[in-house]
Amino acid sequence: MVSAMLSTLLAACSPAATLNSLLVPGDGWQASRGIAYGTDDRQHLDVYVPKAAAAYPRPVVVFLYGGSWRGGRRAYYRFVGEALTSRGYVVVVPDYRVYPQVRFPEFVEDAARAVVWTQRSIADLGGDPERVFLMGHSAGAHIAALLLTEPAYLAAAGGDRRQLRGFVGIAGPYWFDALAYGLTRPIFEHAPDPKATMPYNLVDGGEPPMLLLHGADDGTVLPINSEAFAERVTAAGGEADAVAYPDVGHIGIILALAKPFRRPGGVLDAADRFFGTRAAISPPAALPSTALLPTAPPPAASR
Repeated sequence: MVSAMLSTLLAACSPAATLNSLLVPGDGWQASRGIAYGTDDRQHLDVYVPKAAAAYPRPVVVFLYGGSWRGGRRAYYRFVGEALTSRGYVVVVPDYRVYPQVRFPEFVEDAARAVVWTQRSIADLGGDPERVFLMGHSAGAHIAALLLTEPAYLAAAGGDRRQLRGFVGIAGPYWFDALAYGLTRPIFEHAPDPKATMPYNLVDGGEPPMLLLHGADDGTVLPINSEAFAERVTAAGGEADAVAYPDVGHIGIILALAKPFRRPGGVLDAADRFFGTRAAISPPAALPSTALLPTAPPPAASR
């Protein structure tokens, strides 16, 4: 019953403070909040950093939340920051503009700017700009997938998809017709090429490795999205694996990152294993083995 209640709260984007206070341990991590990557109020991000000292810059995960391209706030996802910092990652959670303020592809362009900001600035917070991964849930997974399948988005922001190490997509709608649904039609109907709104249609085999996780009981974004997308990437010569979790729905799969709901072999373990195998580095010869990075990030930006 508790799981169902929390799923409802997260789906409604309500009582985030209560949800986070219930689910998120307050130790082990620290955050710099409200850092601008653009001029709009929704072009800000939070960075979560493990408190423990590290001998080398840490791998970085940029997490894009869902919300039907209409809502969501980075403050709701403190539990994602805690989950990934507990495994040693620096975590970036950006806001991005949503409908009706903007339409496709402006939220994708915002995400591209946030990723490029990360690559240019994360070293100041102990992250490794050469080991940046993308992760997203629902609409956020769709946006992240577009950054990987359409190189022009990152290129326009001054970046390059080849600089990204990989992508973990959670319940992403990679293969759906946005114009066929009343909820999404006004968001995407101005696209010059409707086919270009689907990551599935843009695959060229040059994408970074992907792990696509989905709840087998997801009735909001059907699991076929991850299955078909993985097959498409693999057929084009890329690397993608799709994993389905029995008896898990659209919200349950993201809540599985929260500490009370983690299970051995679950979403956090799968993501950590995927990131870890692609984040290995050899120690830089010029860095003494006793060197430590600063344990505290700069003060949070004021809002």
